[in-house]
Amino acid sequence: MAHAVAVVGTGQTKYVSRREDVNIPEMVREAAQRAMEDAGVTVDDIDAVVVGSAPEIFEGVNSPENWVGIAAVAAGKPLMRIHTGGTVGASTTIAAYYHVASGVFDVVLAVAYEKLSDGIAQYGLSACYDPLWDRDFACGAPALVALQTREYLARYRNKVTEEHGAMVAVKNRKNAIKNPYAQLQLEITVEDVMRSAPVATPLKLLDCCPTSDGAAAMIIAGDRKARKMTPRPAWIAGVGTCTESPYVPNVDMAYPESCVRAAQQAYQMAWIYDPLRDLDMAEIYEAFSFQELIWSEALGLCEPGDGGRFVESGRTAMDGEFPINPSGGVLSSNPIGASAMIRQLEAATQVMGKAGEHQVPGVEKAMAHSWGGAIQFSTVTVFSSRL
Repeated sequence: MAHAVAVVGTGQTKYVSRREDVNIPEMVREAAQRAMEDAGVTVDDIDAVVVGSAPEIFEGVNSPENWVGIAAVAAGKPLMRIHTGGTVGASTTIAAYYHVASGVFDVVLAVAYEKLSDGIAQYGLSACYDPLWDRDFACGAPALVALQTREYLARYRNKVTEEHGAMVAVKNRKNAIKNPYAQLQLEITVEDVMRSAPVATPLKLLDCCPTSDGAAAMIIAGDRKARKMTPRPAWIAGVGTCTESPYVPNVDMAYPESCVRAAQQAYQMAWIYDPLRDLDMAEIYEAFSFQELIWSEALGLCEPGDGGRFVESGRTAMDGEFPINPSGGVLSSNPIGASAMIRQLEAATQVMGKAGEHQVPGVEKAMAHSWGGAIQFSTVTVFSSRL
C-alpha cells in the first residue's frame, strides 16, 4: 500500500506581468525558500526535487532545469523536470506525490514557474500544434478556447449565454482582490465584460487570463514526518490524470473525456461519491471565463448544460454553498508553467486554514483541477484535512 502523503508547506511569488528585478532561477528560489520556511525545513531536509515548466520556446531558455534545479536546492539530490502543457504544475506535484508515496523519499520539493515576459507565449502555443491538421485552428490559446466556447454555447444555446461567462469573470476578479499574490485585482461588472474588446468570438478581453511572471512551490512529505512538520497538513487524498487525442476534431471540447476520467480517478481514490456534497470548494483552471462552466460540468459539480445556472445562482461565490476559485483563479494570474500548481497550492492552503483574507470557512476537503495541451491533458487532485 502507498504511504500517506501531505502538503506541509507552500510558497509563491507575487504574480505580475513583468518581473524585471529577477531572472528565472532567482524567481524560482523565492518560491522554494518560502515553501521551506513555511514547512520549517532546510535544504538538508529535502530528499529530492521535481521541477515543472512550460516549453522552452516560451522563454527561449533551453534545458532550463540546468539552472533552475540548482536554484531549487537540487544540488547533490535527485532532480526531475516535468512538462505536460498547461497541467505541468499539477503534474509536477503529482510526480512528487508518487516519489513520497512509493516510500523511496520522505520529503520532496515540487516547484513550477513561468516568466512569460521573457518570450512570446502565443507563438509558442501555436507552434505546439500539428502543422498540417491543427495549427490553423489554434492561433494561440484564445482561438482554441474560442472554438471550445462556441461548441459549448451551441450545444446548450437554450441554457447558457455569453453573460454567464461574464459572471465568472466578475466573480473571480472580485475574489482576487482579497488575494495578495493575484495579478489582476479588479472590481468589474457583467456590462464591463460584455463591452470589452473582442479577442476571438465569443471571447472578449475581460473573458481572458493575463500573462504572468511567477513561481509556486510545495513541500510534500510522508506521514512519518508530515505530522511533525505542521499541526494541520493537507493530505493528498486522491489524484487523477488522463490524456486524450491531441487532434482538436477528435475531442469533445464541451465535455472533455480526459477531465471526466481524471475526476473519476481522483474521486474514487479519495472516496468522493458526490463532489458537490463531499467537497467544500474547488480551484478550477479557468484560463477563459466560460471554461469554469465547462469544467464544473465535467467534474460532476453540476449537470451538463447547467454550468450557467450554477454560477448565476451564487452557489460558486466566495460566500456560496460551493466556492470556486476564491483565489481569483487563472483569470487573475497565469504564469502558465505554475498555474496548475497554484490551483493545488491554493486548495491545500484552504484545507490548512492558511489562505488569509480569501480563506473559505470550514474547509475540510478541497479539489484542484487543471487542463493543458489541445484540451487533451487533465489532472484532478483532492486534498483533505484528515487521512
